[in-house]
Amino acid sequence: MSDFIACEDRALLGEHGLASFEALWALKLEVVDEPNTERGGWSDVCRLELGERAYYLKRQSNHLTYSILHPFGEPTFAREFRNIQRYAALRIPALQAAFFGERKVSGELRAVLLTHALDGWDDLYALYQRWGALSPEHRLALLRASAELARRLHDAGQLHGCFYPKHIFLRGDGGGCEACLIDLEKTRPLLLGWRDRVKDLETLIRRADPWRREDIVTFVAVYLNMPLESAAVVQWMGLLDRRLHHKEAR
Repeated sequence: MSDFIACEDRALLGEHGLASFEALWALKLEVVDEPNTERGGWSDVCRLELGERAYYLKRQSNHLTYSILHPFGEPTFAREFRNIQRYAALRIPALQAAFFGERKVSGELRAVLLTHALDGWDDLYALYQRWGALSPEHRLALLRASAELARRLHDAGQLHGCFYPKHIFLRGDGGGCEACLIDLEKTRPLLLGWRDRVKDLETLIRRADPWRREDIVTFVAVYLNMPLESAAVVQWMGLLDRRLHHKEAR
């Protein structure tokens, strides 16, 4: 079976004897979180450091997702890997894959996904925990970078489907920030126009506890690339408010 190995990682993995599914599967490492057993199988994540380069090694067995194209199930990492490749092709900033492979072994459907660690980046949820200590310029740069990432995602015709603060990673300071996305398993094409766009934005804004009303208006204006006082910003704030109130009432 053909495995994916990124060109930039092939030599390093080969140097450490890790350029194969079997070697990565057999590697003994400590998990960074409790294994996920929600889908009947299991899935875990470990940190792997090779010299100055760090990765996250994700392994799973019989941890499946189902779809019309895969009625009998496929590893959730297979879907995430396809989406990582799609984001790269569409130039949407996201995590990078170094290796992917899957095997069927004694009735088990196994998958390995190795991604580059985002060292030097912070997820937006972690930044919220110290939001008040950041300078106004830094907060604005983070807000703008998040909104520009959302615009780039949607302009490329993609719905993230899980647009939580913990899935948006940022780095930089008041002079400017850049952002990228992780957790691409639920990504799909935008099918419902503005409704899908509002769904992603509302998912983020509902969890943006430190943001004031003016911060949200600024986020929407940057997302739309329109002036703060424009009719489009007012319209989209109305759409978001209605969805937020609907969610709160449930």
